[in-house]
Amino acid sequence: MTTLDDVGAVDAAARAARTARRERLFGRINKASAYLNLLGLSWITPILRITAGDSPRHQLGELWRLLVVPVLGIVAFILAWGWAAPLVQTSLGAIPGPAQVWEQTVKLYEDHRAERAKEAAFYERQEARNADLAAAGKADKIRWRQYTGKPTYLDQIVTSLLTVALGFLIAALVAVPLGILCGLSAAVNAGLNPLIQIFKPVSPLAWLPLVTMVVSALLTTNSQLLPKSFVISAITVTLCSLWPTLINTAHGVSSIDRDLVNVGRVLRLPWHKTVVKLVLPSALPLIFTGLRLSLGVGWMVLIAAEMLAQNPGLGKFVWDEFQNGSSSSLAKIMVAVLTIGIIGFLLDRVMLALQALFTFSATR
Repeated sequence: MTTLDDVGAVDAAARAARTARRERLFGRINKASAYLNLLGLSWITPILRITAGDSPRHQLGELWRLLVVPVLGIVAFILAWGWAAPLVQTSLGAIPGPAQVWEQTVKLYEDHRAERAKEAAFYERQEARNADLAAAGKADKIRWRQYTGKPTYLDQIVTSLLTVALGFLIAALVAVPLGILCGLSAAVNAGLNPLIQIFKPVSPLAWLPLVTMVVSALLTTNSQLLPKSFVISAITVTLCSLWPTLINTAHGVSSIDRDLVNVGRVLRLPWHKTVVKLVLPSALPLIFTGLRLSLGVGWMVLIAAEMLAQNPGLGKFVWDEFQNGSSSSLAKIMVAVLTIGIIGFLLDRVMLALQALFTFSATR
């Protein structure tokens, strides 16, 4: 026979089970929230909490702050842009509004698809011609040529990304070791600090002529794999973007607990093991902060470098459209401006995700 005590015990056990399941669910949501923040999707967290049974009033307030307000800000900007653009007249006509910019975005993508279709047709004709020559016993006349069509807008985006990646990689390989030396040695820091303070504010426009002359002297042939304009732009990015990483690395290394270094001395660890096992793990958060800043600086510097070096990336695209002076040039330049901003945001998110992966600090 079931008693009231038995029923109460069953209810209590059921409530405890529901509470445990809810806590586990919210634990998963909290863990996912950290990664959603990295992706710029933090507004999904309130929706997940509402579906899990959290207070709708509080979570709707969070949803308003994280999603609705930013969307309203973007909409307000687009409306203001659309209203003000026709009022500003230039030598090329009125400033393009959102509709004209979107039209040119679609056109640039269609041009890319048309160019890829031409490339595919070129290789098909070449393969058919060479097959006919081989069948006719004229193998000595077979020629394989590369398609030499103009780079499309998407090709120029890829070129810019490759250029900034090379420049940023060289900057990191130079700045991180130098920063570690500066952080560990007061003498090295005293010797390098004046040079850092002198060269850090130098504009890419000042570096570019020097880099151009040096690269032109060292690279006597313009290879297809590493064109001179590509190398010039990448080195200019390096010279302008290594300073934030160097300074933050030195600061991070010099700020670690000195007891850690003393432990390494007591254990008689070799210098390289002390750096790898003790110094780097403690300094990684600041190192990644420097890398994020360097990547942002490098992406900004790249556009100016490509304009002057004529590297076929986004900077050259903007310069060519400015020189072109057609009725659609302003809209295409606006497309490039928005593209540069969006890619810069995505690059920063990538670095933030890498920081979270290696340091676990950004997801806490």
